[in-house]
Amino acid sequence: MIWQSPVRLWLLLGVAALAVGYLLVQRRQSRYAVRFTNLRLLDRVAPERPAWRRHVPAGLFLTMLALLVTGFARPAAEVRVPRERATVVVAVDVSTSMLATDVDPDRLDAAKSAARRFIDGLPQEFNVGLVAFAGSAAVMVPPDTDREALHDGIDRLAEGITGVQGTAIGEAISASLGTIRALDHEAATKPPPARIILLSDGANTSGMDPMESAAEAVAVEVPVHAISFGTPSGFVDRGGRPIQVPVDGQTLRAVAEATGGGFHEATTTEELRAVYEDIGTSVGYRTQRQDISARFIGFGLVFAMAAAAGSLRWFSRLP
Repeated sequence: MIWQSPVRLWLLLGVAALAVGYLLVQRRQSRYAVRFTNLRLLDRVAPERPAWRRHVPAGLFLTMLALLVTGFARPAAEVRVPRERATVVVAVDVSTSMLATDVDPDRLDAAKSAARRFIDGLPQEFNVGLVAFAGSAAVMVPPDTDREALHDGIDRLAEGITGVQGTAIGEAISASLGTIRALDHEAATKPPPARIILLSDGANTSGMDPMESAAEAVAVEVPVHAISFGTPSGFVDRGGRPIQVPVDGQTLRAVAEATGGGFHEATTTEELRAVYEDIGTSVGYRTQRQDISARFIGFGLVFAMAAAAGSLRWFSRLP
């Protein structure tokens, strides 16, 4: 058990002081009764009753105080809670060529919009991660069910965010597989059902060979679905000079086919939805800290009611 406010446990000393005070008072009353020599009159004034009854309400009351103080210290426990393991990782190309405006308003913004629509259409219990890649790949958001964090991550996507120019499709797949393997303590030996979604516009220009990464994905049964953005006439403006950046989906198609995924040149909601319809589910467990103070407070209230009921029944008064 973990105490989130352990300093509050010092209040138990007050409860202990009350218990000691009660015992002292009972001892003093016992002495006074012995000094009362007219036993016949004492029997009329205070007829004999089971001795334990008069201590029960006080004992229950002190137990209530101890439980309430314990709850006030905010105890927490590590518990195993079920977790849906189905995982989708969205990898978005943020290379310079994605700034081409042949797709309105540009390829990168179109890819970000498609990623948002896709994420919003996923079942809420699915874990979704976000990877950005250009000449290298970086995990922006590890797989989780927090959709707000994902939208924030998508908003942060920008050209040059990875710090290296180029298009490293192989690195993007490898980074996506890595974050899937890190989902939980079971993932390394029992991979979760997963999919990788690649949103890009071109061929691989740096990093590891995409087909090597595709072989890794095949080994852990993770299909890679690729969505291409752009047209053959796309270009980017560099210092007033247009640079041609025609879309090249050959590598994306090859990776998708090798891993059992799909390749699309359009980005309709229906096509994206088909990516996760057959993903399947797998329930795992994770350790989570939960506040259990309500248990102690609840038991404390039960003891309070028991103390009141006992006092009213036996002495016709509240403790």
